[in-house]
Amino acid sequence: MAVAVGTAGTALVVAPTVRCRLDVKNCHLRRTGTLAEFPDCVAVRSSKHLRELEAMVAEGDRAVALFVVQRTDCEEFSACYDLDPTFAHGLDRAADTGVEVLIYACDVTVSGVSLRRRIIWRR
Repeated sequence: MAVAVGTAGTALVVAPTVRCRLDVKNCHLRRTGTLAEFPDCVAVRSSKHLRELEAMVAEGDRAVALFVVQRTDCEEFSACYDLDPTFAHGLDRAADTGVEVLIYACDVTVSGVSLRRRIIWRR
């Protein structure tokens, strides 16, 4: 069952007493090597979502930030400190306060897009 939470999305009810908020971000920026980066511009709304995830963890719920790298040429992920330092530091803070941060790369073909594998978060 999914229910509305905050302004950023939904929480998935995984048990009668535990909610899990899953916030999904599409990541497509690659500027150097095999490093995927997010965000590609100032992301005020995404920073707000991180604060909402932190609040859920503080209330005893589970919260997950999932970055979906929709490229086949990336092996690592990093927040863009130069493009949006507020978001980048917010992601670090959220992880340090218990928000789970997951990054998955995709297979992208003419027949579809599918999650392929987890990739490294370079903090």
